[in-house]
Amino acid sequence: MIDPFDQMIAPNLVAQNIVPQSDDGIVVSRGAIDGKNVIVIAMEGKFQGGGIGEVSGAKIISALTLALKENEAGNEIYPVIVLDTGGVRLQEANYGLLSISEIGNLIVALKKYVPVIGLVPGRVGSFGGMSITSALMSHLIATKKARIGLNGPEVIEVEAGVREFDSSDKDLIWNTIGARQRFEANVVDELVTDSVETIRQAVIAAIVEKKDSHRSESADFYLSLLAKLDLSKPMTIEEYNKALAAHKVEAVKEIEVTEGKEDASTSVGYQWFAALTGLTHPISTSATVYSAPSEVFVENAVVTAIVPNGNNPMYRVRNGEVGLVEGFEMGHLLEAIYQEDKNKAVKRPVIAVIDVPSQAYGYNEELIGIHIALANSAAAYAKLRQAGHPVIGFIAGNAISGAFLAHGLQSSRLVALNSNDIMIQAMSKESASRITKRSIADIEAAAEKVPSIAYDVQNYNKLGALFTFLETITDQSTSAEHVSEVVAAINAAITDVRNTNDTMLTNRYTNSIAVNGGRVETNKVFDRMNKEWND
Repeated sequence: MIDPFDQMIAPNLVAQNIVPQSDDGIVVSRGAIDGKNVIVIAMEGKFQGGGIGEVSGAKIISALTLALKENEAGNEIYPVIVLDTGGVRLQEANYGLLSISEIGNLIVALKKYVPVIGLVPGRVGSFGGMSITSALMSHLIATKKARIGLNGPEVIEVEAGVREFDSSDKDLIWNTIGARQRFEANVVDELVTDSVETIRQAVIAAIVEKKDSHRSESADFYLSLLAKLDLSKPMTIEEYNKALAAHKVEAVKEIEVTEGKEDASTSVGYQWFAALTGLTHPISTSATVYSAPSEVFVENAVVTAIVPNGNNPMYRVRNGEVGLVEGFEMGHLLEAIYQEDKNKAVKRPVIAVIDVPSQAYGYNEELIGIHIALANSAAAYAKLRQAGHPVIGFIAGNAISGAFLAHGLQSSRLVALNSNDIMIQAMSKESASRITKRSIADIEAAAEKVPSIAYDVQNYNKLGALFTFLETITDQSTSAEHVSEVVAAINAAITDVRNTNDTMLTNRYTNSIAVNGGRVETNKVFDRMNKEWND
C-alpha cells in the first residue's frame, strides 16, 4: 500500500539535498497469514537508518488508524510491525517525535482488541523513540542479531562520556543490549532463528494465542525491583540478571506531595507546578516525580511534573532528566488516577507541566531498559486520554527526545510559552552532529529550510502541534499575569477536548496550521491510504 510507484517521497530530505527514497523506507502490506487478516508494516534499516520522518510516520499512522477502525467495527485485523530503525530521523527531528507518539497512541488503542506483534530482525535493531514503541507491543520477537535500546552507544558516549559507555567496545554493546541479553532481561518475549518460516510461525502463535506481556503496564514490578538495587554505580550484567530472576512484584506506595518550608527546586517546571496547584514550597515523597490536585482550572484537575533533584541516588538523573524511576513512577501514579475515575461519568483533566531536558543517558538505564520505563509513562497518559481524561501538556521549559515522548507528547492538546529559552527537539546538537555526520553549523542552516529540525518553540508552532502558542509570554516566570493567561489557555484546551469528545491525537494534523503547512504531507498520505484501503 502506497508503494514506490506512488512516489510519496519526503520533501524535507530534498530540501536538504539528501537523496530521498520512493517509499520513504516503509512498506505497508495488507493480507492474511494462516487465515488471519493482518496489516504488516516494515521499516528499511538501510535507508536513513530506518528513521521515522513525516511521510514514513504517516504511512504507519494511517495504516494503524484504519486497522483500529476495522477492529472497532468487529473486523479483526492484526498489526505486525517489523522494527529495523534507529528511531527519529534526525533530518526531520520533530516530525519523527510527533509520529512516534501517534504510533504509540494507536498501539495502545489497538491492544484493546487484538495483540500488536513486534519483530526486531536485524543489526539496525530498534533504538531511540522506536525502542519505546517496541516496549508497547503486546508480544516482541527478535532474532539473535537484533539490538534494542533507547540510547545508542555513540549518543551515550557524547552525552555522558566514554567511562559511562564505551561505544568502541563491541562486546560491551552486545552483552548489554544484544538480543540474547534482552531475552534474559525480559525485554524481548521470544528469540528466534533468522528464517522466514520460523518468524512466520512465531507470529502465527502470537496471534492465535493472543500473547501479551503487558510490558508497558509493569510499573509496580520495576519500582519494587529498583528499590532493592544499588544503582549508585554500574551494575554487572550477572548481578542484574540474578536480581531480576529472583524478584516478585510488590505493592508500591503512592507518592505524596505536601507543602514544605522552602522550594525543593529552582527549575522552571517546579515553579509552574507550584503555581498551577497553589501549593507553597511543594515537596514530594518521590525524588523527582510530582502530582497534586488543583482547583485553579475550569474543572478540578491533577497536575503532574518531573523535577530535578541534585541528590538523586540515580547519578545520571539529577538535572530533570526522565529516567527509570521517573518513567515507572509516572506510569504508576497515572494508573492510580485511571482506577480512581474509571467509574465516573466525567474524568478529571490531567495537566502535565513539561520541563524535561532529555532522557537519562547511562549504562544502568540501558541495561535495565529505560525504554520500558518511558513506555509505561507514555502508555498511561494515552490510556487516560482514551478513557476520556483531557490530557493537557503545558510546555514551560525544554521538551527533548524520549523524555518528551514519555511526559507530554501523549497530550490531547499542547500549550506553550513563547520563550527563547525553550528547546523542543529529538537530540542535542552535539549528538545530532555526530550521528548525522553534519556540523552544527550545517544543522542550523538546514533548520532555516526545514522547521522540524529547528530547536526553538517558534518553529515548532509552524508544525501545527500546538493548540495554543502564548506569543505574548516571552519568559518563563510565574508572575500573576502569566499564570492567569496560562490557566485561561489550559481551560480553553480542556473545553475544546470536551466539546469535540476528542480522545485521540488527530487534532495535531487536522487543525488549520497543520493542514495548510505543518502536516501537509501527513494529510496527503492519509488521503492516499484511505483510498487504497478500500480498493
